[in-house]
Parts: sequence; structure tokens; C-alpha cells
Amino acid sequence: MPLDGRSTVVRVPKAGELIAASLRRQIITGELQPGEPLPNEAALMERFGVSRPTLREAFRILESEGIITVLRGAHGGARVQAPDGSTAARYTGLLLQYRGVALADVYRARTELEVAAVGLIAANPDGRVDTLAELVECGDELTEDPGAFARHDTEVHRMVMELGGNETMAVLAGMLLDIMDAHNALYISTRSDTSDRPGAAIALRSHRKLIDLLRTGEPGAAEAFWRKHLDSVERVMAGDSATTLVEVLS
Repeated sequence: MPLDGRSTVVRVPKAGELIAASLRRQIITGELQPGEPLPNEAALMERFGVSRPTLREAFRILESEGIITVLRGAHGGARVQAPDGSTAARYTGLLLQYRGVALADVYRARTELEVAAVGLIAANPDGRVDTLAELVECGDELTEDPGAFARHDTEVHRMVMELGGNETMAVLAGMLLDIMDAHNALYISTRSDTSDRPGAAIALRSHRKLIDLLRTGEPGAAEAFWRKHLDSVERVMAGDSATTLVEVLS
């Protein structure tokens, strides 16, 4: 036993896990493209020298990760699908729920990422602001439909992160937005009185104000405004700091 008391036992991966890792690598590197079928089971069993149950264990691992889909039946089989953030967001949400994290904490993390992205856009606005402005104006016809505008609003936030140009920040923010989407849907569904629903018109004005500030090319002003806007959204959507993610993910 080591002097510090820690175990030195090494866990040996199962055959199914090793096969999943090999196929995962081919998918992530683009060797296997989205929509492309995996080789049939017989071919894969021969390639890896394993039984059908072991191969199907590998399929279950990859299917749980959302990077293949398995269809049953005569014309079934496994097909590659592009990774998206929903699986990661679900796991992240469960982890935050397990830790009892307040929903407001998720909103604050989103704020820090988006404010940073706004600063990146303002520092290099060429072309980016016009792209964001075009999306923002699509919300003009949706202000009377809270559900539709909420979905549009989420896309505006995703676009802010994408245009910021930092892929890692965009992926992290995307996971948070997926979690918040679930809360938005719950928030809207529990309010039959439209006067209690988030102010779509107010949000649209804030989006347009952000565009104006970004066009001036002053990062500080744009960042300060967007932080103020996101803080107000947090107060409306997650004002009770004791509220956890349980109600969103249950």
C-alpha cells in the first residue's frame, strides 16, 4: 500500500468500452460522418474479435452519448449522428441538481460568459453585428407569442456566444442555455395570465439597444448594458435564490 494510503488498483476497461472508444474516435475525427451507417454487426464483430453482446454494449455506450442512433428491425443498424450539446447539458444539469445548485447560479454563469462575448464582438464588429441584427429583427413578429419569442430569445443568446468567436465559451454557454430553456418552458406553462409572462417587447428593445451599442464599437458600454439586462432577466426568471434545478429537470 502506498504511504499516502491511496489505492493503486487500476481499473481495466471492458471490451465494450474499448470498442466504443475506437468508434468514438472515428466519429470525432470525421472518419465516420453524420448520417453514415456503421459497418454491420458481423463485420464489426470480426474486426474487433468480440461477441454480439459485447458489441451491443459498445453501441449502448455511444447511443447514450448521443453520437450514434440504433434502429431495430430488418432495415435497422447503427448510424452516426453529430454530437450536440443536449446530452452534455442534461448531464451537467443533473450534476448541478445533485449538488443543490440554485437556478440563479446558472443564470449568473451565463451572464459572465455572454458579457465576455459581447466585449469580443464590440472589439471586432465587422460583419458580426449585422448578422446579430438580422436575427434580432426576426423577433419583431413574435412578441405576441410568449413561447415562440422565448425560443427566439434563446437563439439570440446563442448567436451572441457564437459571434464572440471563442468556441469553448460558446459550448459552455450552450449547455447552460439548454438548461435554461427547460426552465423557460416551465415558467411560461405555469402562467395563464399573459401579464405575468416575460416581457417580449422589453426584451426586443434590449436586443436592439445592444445592436446600437455594438455598432459604436465601445466594448465597455455594450458589456455594461448587457450585464444590466441579464441581471434583470435573472431577477424575473430566478429571483428566488433558494430555487434549485429540481423543478426544471424532474
